[in-house]
Amino acid sequence: MPLSFTFSEKSFSDLPGWGEDDHAAAFAAFRRSALHAPIKPYRTGSLGVDFNAFAEAYAEARAVSAPNRSQARSFFEQHFVPMLVKVENGLGLVTGFYEPEVEASPVRTERFTVPLLSRPADLIDIDDGNRPAGMDPYLAFARRTDDGPVEYFNRSEIERGALAGQNLEIAWLAEKVDAFFIHVQGAARLKMTDGRLIRVTYAAKSGQRFTGPGRILSDLGEIPLEKVTMQSIRAWFKAHPERIDEILWQNRSYIFFREAAVDDAALGPVAAAKVPLTPGRSVAVDRLLHTFGTPFYIDAPTLTAFDGKPFRRLMIAQDTGSAITGPARGDLFAGSGHAAGEIAGVVRNAADFYALVPRALLNGATR
Repeated sequence: MPLSFTFSEKSFSDLPGWGEDDHAAAFAAFRRSALHAPIKPYRTGSLGVDFNAFAEAYAEARAVSAPNRSQARSFFEQHFVPMLVKVENGLGLVTGFYEPEVEASPVRTERFTVPLLSRPADLIDIDDGNRPAGMDPYLAFARRTDDGPVEYFNRSEIERGALAGQNLEIAWLAEKVDAFFIHVQGAARLKMTDGRLIRVTYAAKSGQRFTGPGRILSDLGEIPLEKVTMQSIRAWFKAHPERIDEILWQNRSYIFFREAAVDDAALGPVAAAKVPLTPGRSVAVDRLLHTFGTPFYIDAPTLTAFDGKPFRRLMIAQDTGSAITGPARGDLFAGSGHAAGEIAGVVRNAADFYALVPRALLNGATR
């Protein structure tokens, strides 16, 4: 099915609030992608914003470590042209994500009984080259068996013990709902009972489709769709602990993690673009369409959760997610910890997306 959208060239003066933004904060996030670019180039998205067209901007960003706000603004205006991404219904959509911070134990105890698991040895990547006939083409992971790849264990099977005895436990949590939201976010900081602070981040998944509890609870008439937030979902689970498995097991997808260091407490985890996420400046996009490292100016005037003001910020595409699909769809990284979760959990707002396209691609990017 063809994408229904257009790129429409704009000037920077057309961007609401452009002059008031902190371009230096956006530059710092952009520079992290610039530093990574020589190590492994980003894949060019199908919308055609060629990774190689960023070469001049990346080279300058690597050479200048900390410009002031005025210099950073001039940098983006010199190297890029804003293009409004216009979708069929007129508006894009932003949601929010964050890095939870929870208490955890390195061993199972009477209180800490819910594990976060590392990648199992029998979990393999699957694609059209090794996918057996009849296997769901959506699946990107499978279980290796003597008879060939099969669909991996789903969430309910794993939580009922399908992987028990394999020593996959990285840490143990006290609450199943906390573990589930760590799965949703794909990373977490764990305050260990032995005094350590560690990070777990996404390593792989069982492969099945994600089914959000908010949609399930809305379909059941438990929470009106317009009132579904992370906070309302948590409140429902707290009021109905006997139904947690009933709801969560309808999401067949299960996430596996790996341990990572917390090198800079001000930054988030290393995400899909292989750089640490910057709170309030990194955005997850559809990686099949967009090229990581692309700056996006996002205008979401009804969103005030970040700082009490209409959200109008320059963001850098540095992550992705299975629910982030479409040319004008973004997931805003709010940061780490409880306060960031309070912001991320309520973000679901209409937004205009302006892709900052390298000037060298101006003619080719216009549709």
